[in-house]
Amino acid sequence: MNILPLIAYTGVFVFAVTGALKARTHQMDIFGAVVLAFATAYGGGTIRDVLLGIVPVNWVNDYLALGLVLAAVGLVFLWKADNLQFKKIIFLSDAVGIGLFTAAGIEISIRHGLNNGYAVVMGVISATFGGLIADIISNTVPDLLKKGELYATACFAGGTVYIFLQKLHIHNNINLFVCIALVVLLRILSNRKQLKLPKI
Repeated sequence: MNILPLIAYTGVFVFAVTGALKARTHQMDIFGAVVLAFATAYGGGTIRDVLLGIVPVNWVNDYLALGLVLAAVGLVFLWKADNLQFKKIIFLSDAVGIGLFTAAGIEISIRHGLNNGYAVVMGVISATFGGLIADIISNTVPDLLKKGELYATACFAGGTVYIFLQKLHIHNNINLFVCIALVVLLRILSNRKQLKLPKI
């Protein structure tokens, strides 16, 4: 059973929720929320597809993708919570999103002929560059570039384990789930335990 589409679409929805929540924290209107949700959900995957030469990029002509973004914005619009709850939800949805997109990005890259090392890089790009674009649009310092907690590093670690498990000929679906779980776990642990990379 090919679970890659399920992982990819789940990632789209989760990241769209993250983008819409960020729009709310910046007091944007509903159109701004759609733009930020779409940028978060599809920015990284679009850059990956352009670099891989995939034409058209993954979301073009995909009404389900658009529907998931609009549904995420609608959900956030109807969902009332205080600022503290929103910050926690944004963090958790982002953590899950980067896990899902790391795994999906690596698998898509391998299927299009990339070697293992660059496939991991593409997985990191898929997972982090959508948030980077959304943060730039909303005029905030991107999580990817902030000093401190593991972000892209968590994606890289999960992706490396994914490639290692492939070498052991473990079932691909198991590899994908382990990659996702490891990225999410590392992201949460880095936040709670203040795990940081050393300064340059």
